[in-house]
Amino acid sequence: MKTEESVARLLPILLIAVLLLIPLSVFSQKLQVNKQQKFPHHIPAGNYSGITAIGNDRYAVVCDKSDDGFFVFHIDIDTLSGRILGVQNEGFHPSGCPNRDQEGISFQPFTRTLFISGEADNQIMEYTLDGRRTGQQLQVPQTFSRLDRNYGLESLCYDDQTHRFYTISERPAKGDSVLWLTSFSDDGTMLQQYAYMLDTPKPKRKGVFLNGVSELCALGGSRLLVLERTLRIPPLKIGSYAECRLYVVQPSADRQLQKTHLHTFRTKINLFRRNFANYEGLCVAKRLTDGSIILLMIADSQNHYKGILRDWLKTIRLSTTYPPT
Repeated sequence: MKTEESVARLLPILLIAVLLLIPLSVFSQKLQVNKQQKFPHHIPAGNYSGITAIGNDRYAVVCDKSDDGFFVFHIDIDTLSGRILGVQNEGFHPSGCPNRDQEGISFQPFTRTLFISGEADNQIMEYTLDGRRTGQQLQVPQTFSRLDRNYGLESLCYDDQTHRFYTISERPAKGDSVLWLTSFSDDGTMLQQYAYMLDTPKPKRKGVFLNGVSELCALGGSRLLVLERTLRIPPLKIGSYAECRLYVVQPSADRQLQKTHLHTFRTKINLFRRNFANYEGLCVAKRLTDGSIILLMIADSQNHYKGILRDWLKTIRLSTTYPPT
């Protein structure tokens, strides 16, 4: 009798222990944010600024300090948790042209070509999968020529459901107060522009303080993710942080975009942590059969700056009903 009573008392404790061991993804929470990961033995130190899926777990990645062209990484991602299981570098595909400060990259699945935006020229050019330029490009408006070289066309994505390219500058052009999200058709013709209001965090007095949009990502059905990034770097580096804010927007007849907050996270350098990550690349890595989405992010380490920064990767899993339409 005493044995049965002891078992009965232990059952609730055992049940709780089992539940704690089950991954949270099993309960289909709306947003599962995984810890960032690094693969220094497989990813060369770089200045990675854009990433896009090209099929079969392969991703084209641009580096803004390399020659014109892109890397191809094979990245194995667990579809249940979204965690990265392994990375292999398949090499660099050069165009044979000089660096143009490559920042954003997107894959057009119907032509099986890549489009890359550059801040040096604020142009968006087409490339074959072996790295050659095709001679075609998106017809960016003349107003983009007024963008600052360091705050120009940082972002690029393609929505294969609506057949639209989207780009946006990192900061407003001179004399402007908003960013202009700009869409293009498959043939490169500019279609529409939408006003996007950037957050305005209060700058600190000393050191470096940067704030702007570092990437766009197409979720499908005209929904886009906007990655806003704030960097704070004091003179002595201790206390540095990078804050990433993800917003959902949906271009419509209204030219003023309404943004919905999805998630914010911060990485930092202090006496106890060195996980600072300047995320500049973002794409949809996988669309699962249940409708869930796994997002993949890549950071710019400035070539492992002073041996402190790392080429971090990060994944986020969105459930079928999140973000809302």
